[in-house]
Amino acid sequence: MTNEFLWYIPNQVDPGHRGDDTVEGHNSLENLTGQAIALEQNGWAGALIGAGWGRPDTFTVATALAARTTTFEPLIAVRPGYWAPAHFAASAAALDHLTGGRVRVNIVSGKDDLGAYGDVDSDQSRRYERTAEFIALVRKLWTEENVTYRGEHFQVENSTVSPPIVGRPGRPHPKLYFGGASEAAERVSAAHADVQLFWGETLDGVAERIERLKKLSEDVDRKHPPLEFGLRVTTFVRETTDQAWTDAEAKVAELAGSQSDAFRNPHRRVAVGQQRLLDLASRGDVLDDNLYTAPGRVGGGGAGTTWLVGSAHDVAKSLRKYQDLGITHFVLSDTPYLREIERQGTTLLPLLRE
Repeated sequence: MTNEFLWYIPNQVDPGHRGDDTVEGHNSLENLTGQAIALEQNGWAGALIGAGWGRPDTFTVATALAARTTTFEPLIAVRPGYWAPAHFAASAAALDHLTGGRVRVNIVSGKDDLGAYGDVDSDQSRRYERTAEFIALVRKLWTEENVTYRGEHFQVENSTVSPPIVGRPGRPHPKLYFGGASEAAERVSAAHADVQLFWGETLDGVAERIERLKKLSEDVDRKHPPLEFGLRVTTFVRETTDQAWTDAEAKVAELAGSQSDAFRNPHRRVAVGQQRLLDLASRGDVLDDNLYTAPGRVGGGGAGTTWLVGSAHDVAKSLRKYQDLGITHFVLSDTPYLREIERQGTTLLPLLRE
């Protein structure tokens, strides 16, 4: 299976996300388009676009960037509850049609400021039951006509999405990515997702989860092609190993003094997947060859919790070990975003494609 390499576009209201140095117009269409074009020019397939209440609407940002690029594929993060499934299926089908099949979708079920956009389903088990229905119904609307569906959370009558999704080799519809490490989340992924995204866990942790998800796929009688696996992680690359570690330690010291936005996010600290990353720090500052856990102690969150640190050869060697486990989708990033798109596109990606 072909390996795919994507980046991350933060889509933040406030500048300085994880140390990015763009301040003036940091979230302007010009700046974000510049990142998307740089991704095209430096060998990346596309980028995950961050989502959450209080950020600019992710689908709108993705549409604007797709209109200004030619090969860039937005991985659009969406939340059941914020979107109704038929509304989303129709919107994504329209964008997929207009871009010639460049849409990817990341379903997010973690807690957010639900009340702010009128959602009330905060119970975890019900959230994931609803997510399962959302994914199942979106997939039906993309692949069938005159869909009638009566679930506990969603219902449609004789619904047909137009324009229809055009299937392409190996891609009958936009790929559906999903994350989450709780038991409820993994059951949804095993049954309904196309790609399970992991945070930057250790190799043994990822291997254990892949085996569990494969077994779960059998237990839930999965009806789709085999589940694929992806890794979302910070890649901290410098010219030499020593320079990478010097800069990484300096950046952690800076984070410790500023207490980043991720540290203040109350939802991150209760998410099962996020807690798994934070727990890694108790095993040591550096795990495997070069998985740096110290950022999590000083406020790093999400992909900022653990970093793969080193020269391009060091980081490529580590990522190939994840490939050997079965990871085929990679969502990488570091800041400053534009500089690292170019640096890692020219030094790291060629090594990963050898």
